[in-house]
Amino acid sequence: MQGYVVNIEQATKENGNFRKVLYTATKSQLVVMSLNPGEEIGMEVHDLDQFIRFEEGKGKVVLDGVEHDVEDDWAVVIPAGCNHNVTNTGDEVMKLYTIYSPPEHRMDVVHATRADAMGDDEHFDGKTTE
Repeated sequence: MQGYVVNIEQATKENGNFRKVLYTATKSQLVVMSLNPGEEIGMEVHDLDQFIRFEEGKGKVVLDGVEHDVEDDWAVVIPAGCNHNVTNTGDEVMKLYTIYSPPEHRMDVVHATRADAMGDDEHFDGKTTE
């Protein structure tokens, strides 16, 4: 097993895709995301835990109906079963990375736009990076 090493701030800021899976292990997954002004991930609930770190931009996170303002350097932990959404409320692109435990998406998935992501049944299929 090799693991994965990356300058996560640089990788997050350089990402121009709505979603890009960087690494998938058996029990966790690292994904970078980019949200345009006014764009949102969309209200969702997972059967897994999720961590989000914001590297650029300003936004709003909703966790089970409670709104929280977020910006650069903020982090959010979303436990399994929590209804949640992230919205870019700023004038600039929002850059973030997220860790899912266990994985949520197929290994190596890249969605240029939210529309691409919504049109793809890309849930984790058991295949890992290594």
